[in-house]
Amino acid sequence: MGQRELEDADLVRALIAREPHAARALWRRFAPMVFRILRRTLGPGHDVEDFAQEIFLCVFEKVSKLREPTALRKFVISTTVLTSRSEIRRRWVRRWIRLAVTGDASEDAIIEVDTDSREALWRFYGVLDRLRPRDRTLFVMRYIEERPLMQAAEALGISLATTKRRLARAQAKVQLLVERDPVLCDYVTRHAGGELMSAVMGEGHP
Repeated sequence: MGQRELEDADLVRALIAREPHAARALWRRFAPMVFRILRRTLGPGHDVEDFAQEIFLCVFEKVSKLREPTALRKFVISTTVLTSRSEIRRRWVRRWIRLAVTGDASEDAIIEVDTDSREALWRFYGVLDRLRPRDRTLFVMRYIEERPLMQAAEALGISLATTKRRLARAQAKVQLLVERDPVLCDYVTRHAGGELMSAVMGEGHP
């Protein structure tokens, strides 16, 4: 067992005992990771502070049910993924309701684009908006967060085989939508020789 797992187990026990320092220690240890996952999953233009607070409150309230104290990191990741997926689902439903009612799926806010990288990033997240919530979450975890397949499967509570099928479907759809976007396709070709993730997740990443 590694040092990190031992430290996590100690933190779990402190959280369950409601020791005064425990909540602050939980935030310091995992906040950078949680914010990074939220930003990369939800995309630019979203204030993730409220979501982060919701995640840590959930962890704090449910940590006593954690069977393996050394699995605290996995528990925080899973809670973050499920929270972001719920928000993506809400946005996905709103998008299709808007499309059904008005015929326009665009957001009301006006996006100011400063550079080619920023525009490519916005367009890329527009592509991700076309994915179903679970497929998008898996795509982000695997190809942006670079999480192992098994970790992505565990975070969403699905089998490894189902994870592979969903990822293959999501990857194929993303590639197709990028190829249909002349601006994004040109950007990917110019900046990374056709390598999608290297291009859009470079300097323009939030």
